[in-house]
Amino acid sequence: MRKLINNEKWSLDAIDSKLIKLLENNSRVSVAEMARAVNMSSPSVNERMKRMEEYGVISKYSIELDPESFDYPLTAIVRIRQHPGKLKQLEAMIQNIPEVIECDKVTGEDCFYVRLCFESMPKLDEILDKVSTLGDTHTSVVKSTIVKRRNVPYQIRKR
Repeated sequence: MRKLINNEKWSLDAIDSKLIKLLENNSRVSVAEMARAVNMSSPSVNERMKRMEEYGVISKYSIELDPESFDYPLTAIVRIRQHPGKLKQLEAMIQNIPEVIECDKVTGEDCFYVRLCFESMPKLDEILDKVSTLGDTHTSVVKSTIVKRRNVPYQIRKR
């Protein structure tokens, strides 16, 4: 898949922008509903959607779950610096912890920024004890989320 947003074969226009906005609000919106919203036929909208998928502009359709609905009322961000020679082991461990909902491998003093949801402080301690066998951790419990993960800003480009 290509990841170019503006090339000779595809660039974002006003209609694509509206379609993306509709999907951002509800990834289950039907092609027929999108077609009505942009005054186009369903086959034309479907073709645009396929083209955006082919070029990697749309990489997936998903849902957002509320962690509290699953008894995960707490969130933490953990910065981790691996112990010498333990990078691959630590990476594998992080990938296998179900409570980890996001992890970035970063530059700087730390190697990973991990976001995890958990049900209690004892559970956080259990996770951190496990991780600390392979790396040093610095943990911050999230009080509130000011900006939830969102898509990159996009603009209509002239063809």
